[in-house]
Amino acid sequence: MKERFLAYIEFEKRYSPNTVTAYRIDLNQFFDYLQSQYDTDDIREVDHLMIRSWLVSLMEHEIMARSVNRKLTTLKSFYKFMIREGELVENPMRKVTPPKTAKSLPVFVEKEKMEMLFDKIEFAEGYPGFRDKTILEMFYRTGMRLSELVNLKETDLDFHYDTIKVIGKRNKERLIPFSKKFETVLKSYLECKKSTFGEVNDLFLTDKGGRAYSKMIYQIVTRQLGVVTTLEKKSPHVLRHTFATHMLNNGAELNSVKELLGHANLSATQVYTHNTIEKLKRIYKQAHPKA
Repeated sequence: MKERFLAYIEFEKRYSPNTVTAYRIDLNQFFDYLQSQYDTDDIREVDHLMIRSWLVSLMEHEIMARSVNRKLTTLKSFYKFMIREGELVENPMRKVTPPKTAKSLPVFVEKEKMEMLFDKIEFAEGYPGFRDKTILEMFYRTGMRLSELVNLKETDLDFHYDTIKVIGKRNKERLIPFSKKFETVLKSYLECKKSTFGEVNDLFLTDKGGRAYSKMIYQIVTRQLGVVTTLEKKSPHVLRHTFATHMLNNGAELNSVKELLGHANLSATQVYTHNTIEKLKRIYKQAHPKA
């Protein structure tokens, strides 16, 4: 039944490979727990008390509430599928309350430090340096996800309309516009790539000309951001947060930022308005005589 469910979310719901892998891990952990604690792997025997005990076990192993809630989301989807398939009548998840998570503001890099990164920091010579700087600019100028950037091809760039086609979560396609200034950067990068490796459709390559991969790009971002910021988190997602925060701070409409980020719901984008509000509060305190 588990494999049928995973095939369902992969091929019918069109979840991303990363999401399918995460769901598989969550379900394997859940069934392993049932086997070790209750000597069963029959989902029909599971009640809400067993599920609650699994949650307690996760929390006792210091799994963060956010991660526990993600695993609960997996179970909710799985049980919903089971009921739809007629394998179950009652859904035990209805009696399971998720743990509360502490709300935290998205971490972002200040505008001045991003300007320093692109205008004053020296990158490596040749293709590797050109690639690294272009990757950082791509994240900051578009707000795309790491998984989206890794899969980019040259053919996804449209210099006539100055847009990039990306395939987001659930294989949803969207177009992200870019500026004339970044068009110049991209064309120069493509010339460097072609002169180094010839015609290759993958947009970003390794030092040896292979297709760039997630871990490599993550390390590039972490290393380069470490030059200009002391933030504990220095990841591609921090650049996505930075893009959204800077856009809103400079007057962009919330719905426009939602579309650029590829969010399904406005609530996912609204979290960035908190950073904007915090900035307004600081300005108010500094400027108002009665603050």
